[in-house]
Order: sequence, then structure tokens, then C-alpha cells
Amino acid sequence: MANEGAMNADDALHTPAYLSWRKLQLSRAKLKASSKTSALLSGFAMVAMVEVQLNTPTTIPAGMLVAFTVCTTLLVAVHMLALMISTCILPNIEAIGNLHSISLVHESPHERLHWYIEIAWAFSTLLGLILFLVEIAILCWVKFYDLSPTAAWSACVLLIPVMIIFLAFAIHFYMSLATHKYEVVNCGIKELEFLKEQIELGDQDSRMNNMTLFDQARVV
Repeated sequence: MANEGAMNADDALHTPAYLSWRKLQLSRAKLKASSKTSALLSGFAMVAMVEVQLNTPTTIPAGMLVAFTVCTTLLVAVHMLALMISTCILPNIEAIGNLHSISLVHESPHERLHWYIEIAWAFSTLLGLILFLVEIAILCWVKFYDLSPTAAWSACVLLIPVMIIFLAFAIHFYMSLATHKYEVVNCGIKELEFLKEQIELGDQDSRMNNMTLFDQARVV
């Protein structure tokens, strides 16, 4: 009985409803992290743009000022888009997730809006953080170039290895995640093939038993 209960529990973990429930929990976690990160970084970018004070006249290259305004605008726009997506979708997912009922998982829009959730996650964590690092370099340049060009260059030089490490980690993380998903799917396919073989063997055994019983009945 214990073995049958364990087998039933394992089978329940591989039902479509349970898999969709796991996706719901993952989507909810992504949207929560995206909304918090986007709100924090976009607020920082707005404060940096408002509080920066430029000397007049200034020796800062005009191209650097243009880069500062463009980068700040893109940073705020990207995080605001991620925040808007998270704010619109998260309540609908939370309403179903807080019920703790797998039978209601089909009422959640996380499957239909999967790509929007991934866009919000990518904008907030990948593109948004890259723009944030670039924003720090440009802000240091704009803030310290009039006082010390060496200090402005130092900030840029220090951020180059940081950017390389960040990109290397992001690439490694997404490759590892893709490999993990592939292994999970491959394992699931193997389990389905094993179940198919077991079912086919069971059908063959039942046919053999039926044929044996039929032959015995004919002999009698």
C-alpha cells in the first residue's frame, strides 16, 4: 500500500496541471523580482539625472552629455516597461496562486502571457542591469570630468572588467539553465518511453493469456 501511494504521488507530480502550477510559481517569482529591481533602478536613474550638477561653462564633451541623457532615458524606459508588465500581470497570477488549488491553475494567465513575463524578466535583469552599469560609468564621467579627467577615466577602466564578468556570468547562467531544462525534458521523454514499453508489454502479456485461455477452451 505504501508503494502504491508513493507511485500515485509520483504520477501526480507529472500531471499537466501540476506542471502548469510549477510554471505559475516560477512566473510569480520572476514578476516579483522584476518589479522590485525595476522600481529601485529606475528611481536611482531619475534621482541621478535630477541631482547631477554641471559647471557652466563645462569642459565635458558634448557627446558624453548626449550619451548620459540617452542612457538615462533608456534605463528608465526599460525598467518602467518591465514594471508595467509586472504590475499588470502579477495580481492575476497572485489571485490564483494564493488559493493553493492546482485545479484552478487553468484560470491563471501565466501560460498565455508567458512571453510578456520573459520580456519583463529580461528587461529588468539583463538589459536593465547592463544599462545601469553604463549609467554609472557615464555619471562618473559627467560628475568628475571637470574636477579630474583622471578620476573619470578611472571609473570607466574599473567598470570594464566588471562588465565582462557580468556578461560572462549572464551567458554562463542562461546556458546552464538551458542545459538543465534540456536534461529535465530528456528525462521526461525517457520516462514516457519506459511507460510506453511497459504498456506494450502488458498488452502482449494479456493477449498471450487470452490466446492460452482460448486454446484451452477449444481443447475442452
